[in-house]
Amino acid sequence: MDIHLNDSINFLKSLTPIRVINALKIYSSFYLSKWTRRVYHWGLPMTISIEPTTACNLRCPECPSGLRAFSRATGNLKEDFFRSTIDQLSKQLIYLIFYFQGEPYINPKFLEMVRYASDRGIYTITSTNGHFLDDKNCKQTIESGLKRIIISIDGTTQETYESYRIGGSLDQVIAGTKRLIDWKKKMKSSTPHIIFQFLVVKPNEHQIPEIYKLAETLGVDEVKLKTAQIYDYKHGNDLIPTTEKYARYKKTQDGTYKIKNELANHCWKLWHDCVITWNGTVVPCCFDKDAKYSMGDLNKNDFSSIWKAPTYQKFRKQVLLGRNRIDICTNCTEGCRVWG
Repeated sequence: MDIHLNDSINFLKSLTPIRVINALKIYSSFYLSKWTRRVYHWGLPMTISIEPTTACNLRCPECPSGLRAFSRATGNLKEDFFRSTIDQLSKQLIYLIFYFQGEPYINPKFLEMVRYASDRGIYTITSTNGHFLDDKNCKQTIESGLKRIIISIDGTTQETYESYRIGGSLDQVIAGTKRLIDWKKKMKSSTPHIIFQFLVVKPNEHQIPEIYKLAETLGVDEVKLKTAQIYDYKHGNDLIPTTEKYARYKKTQDGTYKIKNELANHCWKLWHDCVITWNGTVVPCCFDKDAKYSMGDLNKNDFSSIWKAPTYQKFRKQVLLGRNRIDICTNCTEGCRVWG
């Protein structure tokens, strides 16, 4: 079976009548809000991101985990808290992303939590730097029912790779990928769908053709190129690619840089998605890395009351009135796209 078709089938298996009806409610309320500039919101999220940990073994320069530069509390997601959260959302939830900040495999209960979600028919995905894919973790990853795994591999030589993935080993990532593919074959499993994610930055943009060749040689299912978010981009940055189509930013006539995509005054994420930090803070999206815009605390309130509360509705209204007024939105190229 075609690998992309197989992944699509695995996703479609997560759909139930309740989940489809909930998704239709979200779509319709989003478009009504977009057209009228008034907040309408029906249903519960069909996607959430949940943070297994804030810890990471690498020191990537544009990442709060890598920089050890959080202004919020750090730690590991607790299994009992995760279970109670999923129990509240599982009937409507289609897609669960086990990632926000940090390296998921550092949490010792990570794969047990994946299994809990998978057993409830939720399509599960994670993103990893690939340094923890030993035999034990590869076998347990497949047993957990994880449907998709993104392996960050931002170079095809060690020199290029470690220019961004500081402290990382390209050989270790490749060996872990091979190991996971071997375990899939050994266990005759169609999952997880394995993706090489290539964060395009100036030091590695010349290696884009090579990452496709490497993925094909190893038997990786898919390659995705990702543009890099740069915090300090206005006056240029050594990480901004020279090829504009691979950059989020473009140079203006006065020599400064700006985000090249239009900042639309609506955001699909605020209707279908949210992020839950390791300690239960609900934030509007993955650009709020320091949880500055807390919508509520799941240790104090149930999810539904937070999702529908005046605080969340007010934030949605602010976005409809102007995303340029919200700092986490000004460096975002994701919000105007509809997921699907």
